[in-house]
Order: sequence, then structure tokens, then C-alpha cells
Amino acid sequence: MDEPNRLGARPETRPASPAHSEAKSSEGRQAGVARRSPAELAERALEGEQSAGARLIRLLENQERDGIEGLKALYPHGGRAHIVGITGPPGAGKSTLVDALIAEWRRRERRVAVIAVDPSSPFSGGAILGDRVRMQRHATDPGVFIRSMATRGQLGGLARTSFEASAVLDAMGYDVILVETVGVGQDELDVVELAHTTAVVNVPGLGDDIQAIKAGILEVGDLFILNKADRPGADETEKQLRLMLHLREGEERDAGFEPPLLRTVAPRGDGIVEVVDACTAHYEHLSTTGGIERKTAVRGHRFLVELVRELASEAVFARAAAGELAQLVDDVRARRTDPYSAAERLVAAMLKPS
Repeated sequence: MDEPNRLGARPETRPASPAHSEAKSSEGRQAGVARRSPAELAERALEGEQSAGARLIRLLENQERDGIEGLKALYPHGGRAHIVGITGPPGAGKSTLVDALIAEWRRRERRVAVIAVDPSSPFSGGAILGDRVRMQRHATDPGVFIRSMATRGQLGGLARTSFEASAVLDAMGYDVILVETVGVGQDELDVVELAHTTAVVNVPGLGDDIQAIKAGILEVGDLFILNKADRPGADETEKQLRLMLHLREGEERDAGFEPPLLRTVAPRGDGIVEVVDACTAHYEHLSTTGGIERKTAVRGHRFLVELVRELASEAVFARAAAGELAQLVDDVRARRTDPYSAAERLVAAMLKPS
């Protein structure tokens, strides 16, 4: 396997599906992919086959064992992608901005993957796919992979399997993984634990909304983007943002790196080169200060804790007899017992030797 330098583009020598950035091909090919074992899917994904990567992500979304086994095989091959989080309030133009960033990174011969987190449909539970529609010009580029994921009720701005999907795409050899969150507010900050670089997008006209999110995403960004900067009120919004960034000075976050505030007009491509340059500069800074290792440790800790919590919960309910669980629910409803005592009984039953 070709070994890139940390910031260099990876040679595009791996075979890739030439079709659609969501990795859909003919029905016959999809049937073949569906019949592959987890080991075969992982092997094909490592070779850059987009349909295999898409299949693994789908299996992981559905919590199927084959997806987990595939990820186990892929995981040791990751750890080289630059993960960039794009977050901000609804209406900030994040999808259009991501579309422009893809084009710039491709101009620099980087392979780019996108995880676009969409709100869930209230009817089907699936992603509404608005983000993917805005990125259609990249659909035939074999160096781009775009995956829409539904929140499915998950809070924090990400989908439940965003961490797993990023691990699959990292192992597949993508140089840059863009993670676009749903519109977020004050405390929906999961993307910070996933990404190496977090870009916070704002637009003119938010007014008091900037104050509302000050204590959240404005305090964790590595760079700040004032998008739609051709609109009235841009100068005033920039002034407010600079004041808040000034108040952030002295905080212990990536010491030695000053978060820039950049203006963009994404549909025209204005400011996009500067944003990519700033993302690259931040990654270089992390690479020389041990930040990559620190952020990888944070991401690994979060990933592990979430999995332990999920698996432990499944184990508790698997061990609880249906009748016992129903009785405990009825006791809580009737206030014969409290929820804490009921939960402790379930956990104690799981810990009891078989």
C-alpha cells in the first residue's frame, strides 16, 4: 500500500467505482456486494471500492454483525485522514460551503469523503438528503465519496454511526473527511470529539442567535467562517464574532494557533482557498505539537465509552426475563418501586454469575 506523508495527497492508484459518489452501481453489482463476507467487503474497501465501503456503512447503520466484523478488519488501517467538522446554525449555508471545499481539495489532488448528517424524516426515519442534492456536481468523480446519514433522534449534531463511518472512510484511504453536522445550537458539540479541525460557520443576520450559541460552538472552533458575506450586515456580524473571539483568548485550546475568521461567499467560491489553507495550517500545527495524538485519544475514548454503554444496555435487557422486565415497568408505573431501584435490579441480574 502506498504510504503518503502526513499532509501529502495519497496516490489515486486504488481502483474506485466510477459511478456515483454514493457508490451505487447496477443491481447485479449490488447483489454481488451484498453476498460478500465481512472480510471480503473489508478487503475491497481497502482497495478503494466505494460500493464495498457504502455497504459496510449501511451494515453499521443497521447494527448488523457483518458491519462490525468488517470494521474490525478495517480499523488498524486507519488513522491518516484529516477529519474536518463543518458545523453551525441552520441556514448558514454549510452544504454549499462543503460543495465548494470538495472542489478546492480535489483541485489539490486530495481524495475527499463527506459524511453529511441530515435531519431524519418524521415518516421513514431516513435522511431527508438535502445535503446530497447540493453536491451533485461531484457525483461522477471517483475521488469523492458522499454519504448522507440520518440523525434518527441522535442529539449532538451527528448521526449515531458517524464515528464508525469515519473509521471506514479513513481506512479506505481518503485524505480529507468532511463531516457536516445538522444545524446545531449551544451544546451540540459531538463533532469536536470526532474531528481534528472544527470549522464554525455563521452568517449575517443571526443577531441575538450569536449570543445564544456563544457558550457552545463559538468556544470550540478551530476556525470561523462568515459565510454569505455579501449580505447586508456582514461587517457588523464580523465585529461581533471578533469580539467574542477576543474574549476567548487565553483559553487552553491548541496553544500557539490563532483561530482565523474568514469571509466566504460559497456559491461564487470566494474565500474557499483561504478556508482550505487554514484547515491545512491547523492540521500542520496539530502534527507538530502532538495534537493529532491528543485528538485521536479523545475520539477513541468517546467511541469506546459509547460502545460499552450500548453493549452493556443490550446485555442487561437480554438477560432480563420478559416477565421480570414487564413487572418492573409496572411497579415503576404504580410507584411500588422507583426507577433507580428497578434499574439496579436489572444490572445486578446481569452481573450475577450464570
